[in-house]
Amino acid sequence: MQRLYLLCFTLVVFSSSSCKINVLSGKKQMILIPEAVLQSMASEEYQSFLTENKVITSTKSVDVQLVNRVSVNVIDAVKKYYQDAGLTDHLNGFNWEVNLVDDSAANAWCMPGGKIVVHTGLLPISKNDAGLAVIIGHEVSHALLKHGNQRMSQGILQLMGELAVEVAVANKPQETQDLFLGAYGIGTDLGALLPFSRKHELEADRYGLIFAALAGYDPQEAIPLWERMKKASEGEESFEFLSTHPHESKRIRHFQKIMPEALSYYKKT
Repeated sequence: MQRLYLLCFTLVVFSSSSCKINVLSGKKQMILIPEAVLQSMASEEYQSFLTENKVITSTKSVDVQLVNRVSVNVIDAVKKYYQDAGLTDHLNGFNWEVNLVDDSAANAWCMPGGKIVVHTGLLPISKNDAGLAVIIGHEVSHALLKHGNQRMSQGILQLMGELAVEVAVANKPQETQDLFLGAYGIGTDLGALLPFSRKHELEADRYGLIFAALAGYDPQEAIPLWERMKKASEGEESFEFLSTHPHESKRIRHFQKIMPEALSYYKKT
């Protein structure tokens, strides 16, 4: 593990001008870490996570069928969106994979390269195909928008100041691994997770609804979904999904604001 990190990051040197344009949002981002590096890290961490957790693999499982069906539809919608926009090349390195993990935490996440996990504890809240599509669309959008890369880049700067990134990894490999896991909402130690900013959440909400709609799911399900989220979190000290994806009282009003755009994609399906 450590050798992989050192090998990858020796090519990466800190630069205060490391701003790139995200092809999906069209906005500038501070990105210190090449996406290919994060995808390599994600592949290894994903396999490690699956080894250490109980993955439900039975194709007879209704829950597995649900997660696989919805995930495939959302992924196909992402591919169509990128194809229509002439951005297909930007999905290179995305080797999509989805797994359902037997865990009571109401959580889901997507690593770089399209490595998706859904926890069984989320299914009673997502409730139906459309609700799950909104969640998966949201998580996939975080990956496509490179929000995790931004969070990890910021974390490395805080960890080592203006030193080269490879120095940060060489001197603090465990801290760097923790930053990676925290940046993508993986694990149960919520104190170690790096929260998404409001800007990131709004971006993921918007594109998540678009992808869900393009996949053939009614995006209006987002509103009752988040009402269920809020209700389920009441009285819970560590409701994991909302802890890593901050919920605000204005969230539903935001969904109502962006709903017309999402519905325009839904009507085309």
